[in-house]
Amino acid sequence: MASSRQKHLNQALMRIPRRAENTDRDSLAATYVSAGSFSAMLHSTDHQILYGRRGTGKTHALLHLTDLVRQTGDVAVYVDLRTIGSTGGVYGDPTVNLAQRGTHLLVDTLEALHDELLSTAVEVDGREALLPALDALAEAATSVQVVGQVEHETKVGDGFSQHQGVHLAMRGARISTGRHDMANRESRLRRSGIEQHHVVFGPLNRALRDIVRALGGARLWLLLDEWSSIPLDLQPLLADLVRRGILPVTGATVKIAAIERRCQFRSGPSAGSDYLGIEVGADAAHAASLDDFLLFDHVRGRAQDFFQRLFHNHLSLRLSEMLGEPQSDVLDQIFKRGAFTELVRASEGVPRDAINIAALAAQNARDEPIGVADIRRAARDWFLRDKQTAITSNEPTRQTLRLLVDEVVGRRGSRTFLISHLACPDAIDELYDARLLHVVRRGVADRRHPGHLYDGFAVDFGCYVSLLLDGCVSGQPTDKSGWLTSAKGIPPAGFNFAKEAIDLARLGHPASD
Repeated sequence: MASSRQKHLNQALMRIPRRAENTDRDSLAATYVSAGSFSAMLHSTDHQILYGRRGTGKTHALLHLTDLVRQTGDVAVYVDLRTIGSTGGVYGDPTVNLAQRGTHLLVDTLEALHDELLSTAVEVDGREALLPALDALAEAATSVQVVGQVEHETKVGDGFSQHQGVHLAMRGARISTGRHDMANRESRLRRSGIEQHHVVFGPLNRALRDIVRALGGARLWLLLDEWSSIPLDLQPLLADLVRRGILPVTGATVKIAAIERRCQFRSGPSAGSDYLGIEVGADAAHAASLDDFLLFDHVRGRAQDFFQRLFHNHLSLRLSEMLGEPQSDVLDQIFKRGAFTELVRASEGVPRDAINIAALAAQNARDEPIGVADIRRAARDWFLRDKQTAITSNEPTRQTLRLLVDEVVGRRGSRTFLISHLACPDAIDELYDARLLHVVRRGVADRRHPGHLYDGFAVDFGCYVSLLLDGCVSGQPTDKSGWLTSAKGIPPAGFNFAKEAIDLARLGHPASD
């Protein structure tokens, strides 16, 4: 009987859904767990950008916010940017010019906004007043256009003046960003390409103001998910649409979920008005990163408590469906002593990874409680099956990981290391995005050179455990940089940054900008 119950408990772990978009709204509400004060910050009316790597719960948070907003009588529009449009991969197709791809993106985004608001007007009682304003929004969407490459040339003896750029426009005026070369004298003007003049977001802004007025005091929440699925060169165009057309509207709030190292909200000069996009911290506040909230090593009690509530909520729901009655204290029945703590450590602050590792561990344990050894084997399997395969086709990134593992784990017997903030190559971002490296502390200052900042990273737990289980390393790491994972994060007196920081160029890594 005991083994049968344990089998049900382990099966419940394996049935936890991995993705929020594949889960019904009632289950999302029942299983949502707030990470510290994050929920209160997200529910503020400030425009915010929500950062977090894949699997940290950004989608779950936005969908939960959608339900909360609607319960208060406000109107929430949730848009998954992976699903907008009907032309397949036109946004990332290099054979299609930037102007055409940008126009498709902006129009498709506005159409998605229009369709969601139209559903609200038709299906929600008392929202019929939205219909006239939605007609104006539909007309504004058809006016949006990105004007392609435009070149002006003025011949000046042996010199010339040239302007090249991309223009984001609506009927009547325009904004552009590009390259300017100046000369002092003029004698001839030559134009090539297409030059059109349209009003910059005026109709869109007026249409959205009318929509907010039609809500009769309710707030409009625009929640944009999967921002990083948009190609990098198009992201500033969409961001500029948000900044000029939506952010100035009183009574509207915009929340954007993105991967920090895979987004570009602005292009153009760092000063002045001649730039496209959103200036983070000025146009939109930077919401706290989910990665920072869930790191196990920073504040262990906070991460432990979050994952305990996360698994308790999911397991209670699954077991109620399977056994027909609510269950309590299920974690103590499923995990042996120390196993759940090891699971939290192995997840590296990523809930989706924690769920997948727990499912693999339950599969290994069968009808027995899950032990530390089961968690470690599952972490190794998850590393080999999912994380490592993500960089299989990227040889520079694979080489960087090999060099880091050889140096940090092999030679230093550690999991953590430092890299200069200014000398962080693209391959490090790729490894971070693939969850093979994890940021444990940002902006660490060298006391001897306070202007030189370092970022502290850790090699993925699954990567280290795979080496441990395969006999490549023995024992736990000595971790000379253990202060990185402490709550204070202050380097000890006499700590030598130059000696302990990793120089990838010296390890044989071909540096990239």
